[in-house]
Amino acid sequence: MKLLAISGSARQDSTNTALLMAMKRLAPVGADVSVFHRLDTLPVFSPDLEGERTPVVVMALLEEIAKADGIIISSPEYVRAIPGGLKNAIDWMVSRYEIMGKPIALAHASHRGDEMLASLRVVLGTVSDGFLPHVFLRLPLVGKSVQEMALLMREPDYASQITRFLSDLVATIESTQKGV
Repeated sequence: MKLLAISGSARQDSTNTALLMAMKRLAPVGADVSVFHRLDTLPVFSPDLEGERTPVVVMALLEEIAKADGIIISSPEYVRAIPGGLKNAIDWMVSRYEIMGKPIALAHASHRGDEMLASLRVVLGTVSDGFLPHVFLRLPLVGKSVQEMALLMREPDYASQITRFLSDLVATIESTQKGV
């Protein structure tokens, strides 16, 4: 099973990206997690650039989405809202077939950000009828250094929460694929 994990942060030492990298390492047997953390490379969405004019970097992301059995999004909140880079990436997906029906789950690397999460849930539920609001992971990582995060992700409690989240996501996708 192929899972595409998208970090909503363009920050190099992002806690959300670190969480997704830990998921890559802790993925259950048979699941392959790839991480996209370069929202800063996507040009600003414009309907004038859709179709044959879609930028190569956007097409590459859309191809990864098409190949994925499911998507995980982990995002910070900026001023109580969805970060512009993530919203821009979602805007590129809106009129595309790749995202339609695609199972999408959320992870969050903070104890706060409920308003952003509520907004993101509305947006994702609009772009894909495969959004899975019940498959969710939240770990309090805000303010941790890259080194602290790496150590925390190896602690049994954190590792088991990540493993359980991934197992739940995989099981949900498999049951959906079987038509259960």
